[in-house]
Amino acid sequence: MVDTIDDYICSHIDAEPQQLRKLYRDTHVYQLYPRMCSGHLQGRVLKMLTRMIAPRRILEMGTFTGYSALCMAEGMPDGAELWTVEIDDEMEDAILAQFEASPRASDMHLVIGDALQVVPDLGISDWDMVLIDANKRIYSDYYRMVFPLVRKGGYIIADNTLWDGKVLNPEECRDAQTRGILEFNDLVASDMRVEKVILPMRDGLTVIRKL
Repeated sequence: MVDTIDDYICSHIDAEPQQLRKLYRDTHVYQLYPRMCSGHLQGRVLKMLTRMIAPRRILEMGTFTGYSALCMAEGMPDGAELWTVEIDDEMEDAILAQFEASPRASDMHLVIGDALQVVPDLGISDWDMVLIDANKRIYSDYYRMVFPLVRKGGYIIADNTLWDGKVLNPEECRDAQTRGILEFNDLVASDMRVEKVILPMRDGLTVIRKL
């Protein structure tokens, strides 16, 4: 018998690949903030979205241990490539080891640095799919920076946009991260250049399509 809806869902969707199962477990053992790791359900959703979008170029801002990047790489069509940006240089060796164990290793590129600075320097102006999952305080800055670099019909996906329910009580949540998420949500909601929907799964996943 399952204990929660999430448990039920995870028992009725595609299984979590062995590499990702071990990575998820190791993240919870060795990392200070393991909740930042996507996990089984969100990982399968990211893979499915990638299959549906069929992007040629994917950008991720906020790699952490590499779980979500590996999920998107699973769903990429042949010939596609993924760039992921992580600000913590101490994570570099561990992330690269995970990527090297993936069948799509040659199509995955890790960039260490501040996404606001390094993404424009990549020289790519036609991203098909972007995942924002870095510093919550500056989600709006990431959005404004990357929007002109996403092709018409491309997708921006943002994680943690319900922020553990804190978006419901903004007057009680004055921390910078909550303010950043609230500002981002309002910015996207008012942006008539895009279609958008928030999926109420895990900590909230916003899917945005550029018109």
